[in-house]
Amino acid sequence: MYIVKRFITMLLTIWVIASLTFIIMKFIPGDPFASDADVLPEHVLDNMRAKYHLDEPIPVQYVLYLKSLVMFDLGPSIQSETRSVNSIIASGFPASATLGIQAVIIALVFGLLLGIIAALYHNRLLDYISMVIAIVGISVPSFILAPLLINYFAVKWGMLPVASWGSFQHSVLPSLALATTPLAVIARFMRSSMIEVMNQNYMKTADAKGLSSFKIVFNHGIRNAILPVVSFMGPLFVSLITGTFVIEKIFAIPGIGKYFVDSIFNRDYPVIMGTTVFFSVILVVTLFLIDISYRFIDPRIKLTSKGGLNVGEDND
Repeated sequence: MYIVKRFITMLLTIWVIASLTFIIMKFIPGDPFASDADVLPEHVLDNMRAKYHLDEPIPVQYVLYLKSLVMFDLGPSIQSETRSVNSIIASGFPASATLGIQAVIIALVFGLLLGIIAALYHNRLLDYISMVIAIVGISVPSFILAPLLINYFAVKWGMLPVASWGSFQHSVLPSLALATTPLAVIARFMRSSMIEVMNQNYMKTADAKGLSSFKIVFNHGIRNAILPVVSFMGPLFVSLITGTFVIEKIFAIPGIGKYFVDSIFNRDYPVIMGTTVFFSVILVVTLFLIDISYRFIDPRIKLTSKGGLNVGEDND
């Protein structure tokens, strides 16, 4: 029952986001054809507005907009008459998704590793080293780290290519630049959570039973300590996929960020609304899947229609 309610809530959230996006676009002053007003006759501009239903009353435009969303048709691009918003997303999203997924993997693997090491060696040298790395990662933005990576790994050392796209080697540096900050955040999350878990009574009981340190840490410690990180993974995953705009610009990657930025300058409303709704759907669906995944990560957690998530007693 909880999953059904969460699914309905997800659909309502998508509808609200789509509606707000539409309303915001209508409140933006100006016209997507304003730049052509001096060079095109008025009747031509009227025909162009009619083609995109801009001459219709706003309620009619809203209904047509929602109908197209339900049909998974984001409409034609105003600035690129030969392409639809669907085709623009289809051509640019794979590159953005590749960077985002690789950055998530890097951030998750190395962030968890640093956090676990820091917790197991609390207030010792490895803990200090891990936290220094985490602080540097949080302090240095990706748009500053990216030129440094290009300067050393591409220009001075010639180890990896830049300013092009087409192979795994081209994605290494932008993925690293994108993953640094979330890696540091995950490391700090995992360290704090792991330290708290290691001090729980059931961990001391497991140690008193004579279980090996490996089993205690991996079977009991990490399983319980990773839950705060899982909560962070939903927004992180979407932010890395959708937040590649600056990195794509620096590394000249043909991702969806390029089309989104261009659409803002060109007042290409269908592209702006289509990409916004597209990324919003990814965020909402990801959060929905994260909620469901709790039950599989920790069997003590029960999904309920009233309380959402209930954690049972730990019998370890």
